[in-house]
Amino acid sequence: MHIVFLDYFRPMHFSRIALLALFVFSLGISGCNGYNKLLKSRDLELKYEKALEYYYAGKYYKAYPLIEELAAIYRGQKRSEKLFYLYAYCDYYLEDYLLAAYRFDEFTKTFPTSKYTEECAFMEAMCQYKMSPIYELDQTHSYQAMSSLQLFVDRYPQSPRLDSANMLVRELELKIERKNYEGANQYMRMMDYRAAVIAYENLLEAFPDTKLREEVMFKMFKSKYLLSQKSVEEKKLERIDDAMKAYVTFVDQFPGSLFVKEAETYYIALDKARKDYIVENDEF
Repeated sequence: MHIVFLDYFRPMHFSRIALLALFVFSLGISGCNGYNKLLKSRDLELKYEKALEYYYAGKYYKAYPLIEELAAIYRGQKRSEKLFYLYAYCDYYLEDYLLAAYRFDEFTKTFPTSKYTEECAFMEAMCQYKMSPIYELDQTHSYQAMSSLQLFVDRYPQSPRLDSANMLVRELELKIERKNYEGANQYMRMMDYRAAVIAYENLLEAFPDTKLREEVMFKMFKSKYLLSQKSVEEKKLERIDDAMKAYVTFVDQFPGSLFVKEAETYYIALDKARKDYIVENDEF
């Protein structure tokens, strides 16, 4: 599956507020005060009609202030459901995904029997997905998105959006998997082999079916080998044995691996180190 790594990680609230301010300012300097008059108008019916007109025309910056006002006024009334639905989508289209996620979630709680409830449950998860950053950064939003998507799948097993939800979950898993893999590799580069071993083990435990399993198992063995080479004396034999076991496990699972030849050289070195250790301790 193709992995999409999002480049989204920017201050959404500031961006949206700045753009809204710029929009209002541009109206003022251009002399187009019709919109400002509409905002100040007490004609709620006109505001409702114009809010829908702007929204469906894709003019979300114009629709947003009107919908925001009307949603508060019509709360608990017939129009409330539609307004809060559009309110959430305005935030979404204006790329304020944090606020949109909150509004979609609130919609599902406020209108549990609405025809829009399933859609909003999915969109709440989609907002979390949109906030998932590139793999190098903190993946809190990725985990939140996976949790929301899984909740959606469990709650709506017959949904036509099920395939999309599962696809997004898999994409997020691959991103987290890559982050963990690169993190383990970083420990290797830093020569922190103990941390590398733990990181590779955790990766295999979290993602047992990873396509990187062969490479991860080899690197885990190599980390154990290198750890044994720089080990303190009292732990040396234990770490040599642990590395030798990792070699056996690796070649059993991947006998035709391109890494086998390199692994064999480490195993030979381990075998010699083990024999030398025993001889030295017997002589002592």
